[in-house]
Amino acid sequence: MNDRAIAGLVDRLKSIVGERGIVAAAEQEPFVVDWRGQYHGRAAAVVKPASTAEVSKVVALLAAERVAMVPQGGNTSLCGASVPDASGEQVVVNLSRMNRVRAIDPDNNTMTVEAGCVLASLQEEADRHDRLFPLSLGAQGSCEIGGNLSTNAGGTGVLRYGNTRELVLGLEVVLPDGQVWDGLRGLRKDNTGYDLKHLFVGAEGTLGIITAAVLKLFPKPRSHATALVAVEDPAAAVRLLSELRRSCGERITGYELMARVCIDLVAKHMPATQDPLAKRYAWYVLVELSDSAEGPALHALLESALEAAIGSGLVLDAALAASEAQRAALWKMREDVAEAQKLDGPSVKHDVSVPVSRVPELIEKASAELLARFPGIRIVAFGHVGDGNIHYNCGKPERQAAEAFFAESPQVNRIVYDVVQSLNGSISAEHGLGALKRDEIRRYKGALELEMMRAIKRTLDPHGLMNPGKVL
Repeated sequence: MNDRAIAGLVDRLKSIVGERGIVAAAEQEPFVVDWRGQYHGRAAAVVKPASTAEVSKVVALLAAERVAMVPQGGNTSLCGASVPDASGEQVVVNLSRMNRVRAIDPDNNTMTVEAGCVLASLQEEADRHDRLFPLSLGAQGSCEIGGNLSTNAGGTGVLRYGNTRELVLGLEVVLPDGQVWDGLRGLRKDNTGYDLKHLFVGAEGTLGIITAAVLKLFPKPRSHATALVAVEDPAAAVRLLSELRRSCGERITGYELMARVCIDLVAKHMPATQDPLAKRYAWYVLVELSDSAEGPALHALLESALEAAIGSGLVLDAALAASEAQRAALWKMREDVAEAQKLDGPSVKHDVSVPVSRVPELIEKASAELLARFPGIRIVAFGHVGDGNIHYNCGKPERQAAEAFFAESPQVNRIVYDVVQSLNGSISAEHGLGALKRDEIRRYKGALELEMMRAIKRTLDPHGLMNPGKVL
């Protein structure tokens, strides 16, 4: 596509979305570079429609011209799924202007929202209606719900509330030819054929553009009990989870594993961080219970459960939050791990999952093999052990060495992913495949499963215009 053709295309897009809906070429960098700074693309245009009707017209125009498009929300993808390639011939369709809450139905416990709504704003909107929208993750102040749906985001509440897939009842989607599928139904029972919404949740924008969704709401918790718990190793963390499930039941909302190095990194780069425990331990779990009942009963329940675990030797030490400020500080420490590691230097990151019972094997086997192959590497392991999702990151402590080590990514990935495969796990738990793992997945998925995915792609997007080069 030459400059004249691009200028003509931009003019036609501008006739649909107006001046505000086109990002000037000099201002496109935030839309063509990913959050981690690993993927640097170029776009023929960055267009920001303000309504589903505008998205439909934009997609119809691009489809007619056979121009590839990259759906985009807050551009917080960790796998390069939300940025264009380097050709300069793809159009970024950014939905950030579509940020209205269309409806809230408290009695049905649902809200209908547009794809550009920032996740934190939806949490706040639910709270204003005395409800909870439980999706919670570190990027919630900037990520958008359309992207969360497109990647089937996980986060810290999966143990109790499930992935994003389990939080959506209906979708509105602009298909690759510009048609609009209106599936915005707030029904919990609808057995009338294929459940089409699940094709688009987790598809990373390769099958269509999600423009709106009906999301589930839940009763607002009235009490919390939160503690940072020291354990000997990941095996003890898994055993403690079983004990807490027995004693605390469905009240367990969060269960996050952190190696000691995680706390050290946060303390290094966020100096206001305070270590809640006097002694240093190798492993920690951040535990949270929540309940719709008010009062101190939940705190007493967690305290009693942890005292019993200390008595049996399962827990080495624990600090219970005595105030909302202390609870927030504990969660901030966990949520700052990714940012602290980014500030510390490059690392090879893995978002993997295995059965909960096999998390200790994952960490033990992968660490042993990596240390044997790359002496002196630093393993930064943390994540949602309650649902088997571990962020298993590797690097070197010194920045210069870390930059050199990053070139070893393919070998590091192969070691980690082969261990994950041997444990019947997945090489992508919640971040998706994007461009980063598009080729890797061919080693770990069967040929038939991949062909079924390609058949769905060909049916909905026969010209391969929707986010090409991602997932498949």
